[in-house]
Amino acid sequence: MTFKETTKYLFKQFPVFTRDGSSAYKPGLGNIEKLCKILGNPHQKFKSIHIAGTNGKGSSSHFLATILQLNGYKTGLFTSPHLKSFTERIRINGIDISEEEVIQFVSCYMSDFEALKPSFFEITTAMAFDYFAKHNVDIAIIETGLGGRLDSTNIINPILSLITNIGWDHTDILGDTLAKIAYEKAGIIKKNTPVVISEFQSEIYSVFEKKASLENAPLYNSEEFKIIKSENKKNGLIVNVYQNNVLKFSEIEIGLKGNYQLKNLKGIFKVCEILQKPPLNTSIDNQILIKALLEVNNYNILNGRWQTINNKPLVILETAHNLHGFEEIIEQLKSNSYENLTIIMGMVADKNHEEIFKILPKNPFYIFSEPVTNRKLSAEKLSEFAIKYHLRHKIIKNVNNAIRFAKNQASEGDFILVCGSNYLISEVSF
Repeated sequence: MTFKETTKYLFKQFPVFTRDGSSAYKPGLGNIEKLCKILGNPHQKFKSIHIAGTNGKGSSSHFLATILQLNGYKTGLFTSPHLKSFTERIRINGIDISEEEVIQFVSCYMSDFEALKPSFFEITTAMAFDYFAKHNVDIAIIETGLGGRLDSTNIINPILSLITNIGWDHTDILGDTLAKIAYEKAGIIKKNTPVVISEFQSEIYSVFEKKASLENAPLYNSEEFKIIKSENKKNGLIVNVYQNNVLKFSEIEIGLKGNYQLKNLKGIFKVCEILQKPPLNTSIDNQILIKALLEVNNYNILNGRWQTINNKPLVILETAHNLHGFEEIIEQLKSNSYENLTIIMGMVADKNHEEIFKILPKNPFYIFSEPVTNRKLSAEKLSEFAIKYHLRHKIIKNVNNAIRFAKNQASEGDFILVCGSNYLISEVSF
C-alpha cells in the first residue's frame, strides 16, 4: 500500500476517537499488552517520561523532548492528535517517523490487527514503542491519549511521570467530578517512581497524595517555582523564573506563546531538577535548557498553540477546546491589545458547551465554523448558544472561508482568534 492507502486503512478499519468519539475508546490494557507481546515488548527497551493532564500535555512534551535532545540524548516523542500528518505523532530528535516505516509496520502486522481488533490509538501506541525500540532512543517522552489509568500508553514503566493539570474534559469517560478525573490521571503514577504536578490544585491534590503513597512514589508539586511574565519587553513571552523566591533565570524568552505556558513551565523546571539528581543523573546544562525553551519550534514544531499566522491583522490559532482551555484564552486576551476582536470557533459535540458559552466575552464578533469530523457540533447549534448568551455572530462553516471573510472585514490593528478544536485548526491553511 501507499502511505495514503495505509493511513486510510487505519482510519477506516479501526475505531478512531477523533472520528467516532467515546464509542472508539477501549479502556483497559489488554489489547496493547497483546500487541506489544507480538512486537517483543518494545516498551521495555527504552527509558521514558510519562505525561498526563487535561491541558498542557503537548506543550510540556515538546519542551522536555527539546531540552533532552539539545543536551545530547536521542529522544523519542509520542503525542496525539496530529494536525496535518499522521507522522507528527511519532518523532525522534524532532524528525517524524518516515512514511515508509509506517507502511512497513502496518503491512507486517496487519493480520494481527485484524485478529485483535484494537483501536486506532492502540495501534499507533504500539507503532511508537516499536519505532523507539528499533532506533535505540535514549529516552522517550510519552503523552497519554486520554486519561491515564486505562490509557494504552500506561504499560510503560517510566523513570518519571508528569501530570500537568486537571480540568473538565471527557467527563463521559473520565468522570463527572474533578476528583474522579484526577483519579484517572493519577493512574500513571508508578511504584517508586517520582511524579511531578505542574499546577497545584488544592481541591484534588489529595488524590495524587493517596495514589503516590500507595505506590511509594515521591510526589512533587511545583509551587517552589514562580514564573513571572516580564513587563520589560512586549514581543514574545519573556519570563523571570524564581525558585523559593530567589531569581534563578532572568528575562528568558519562551518559544511557545500564551500565558498558560507560565503554569506548564513550573512543571518543566521541576522535572529537569529531578532528572539531574541521583538516581537519574541526567545531564542538563542550564544554558542549553534556556535555548531549548526558546527554540522548541525549531526542533519539535508544535502548531496551534497561540500560533501567529498573520500579523496585520493579527491572526492566532489556538487548539484550546474545553472549559479550562477557554478560561486560559480569556485571560490571555486581557494581555493583548487590539482594536476589534473576531473569534472564529468550531467545536466537537462532547464538550461542556453551556459552561463555555457562559464565560465567553460579549464584545467580540463570533463566526461559527465546523470541523470536518463525525463528532462535530453543528454551527447552527453554536448559533443557538450564541443567541441565548447575546453574542453577535454569523455562520461560515468552512474555517478557511471564515478566516478570509474576517481578514477582509478587519483593519490592520484588529485581532482574529481561531479556536475550539484540534480538528478545526488542522483544517486551516498555514
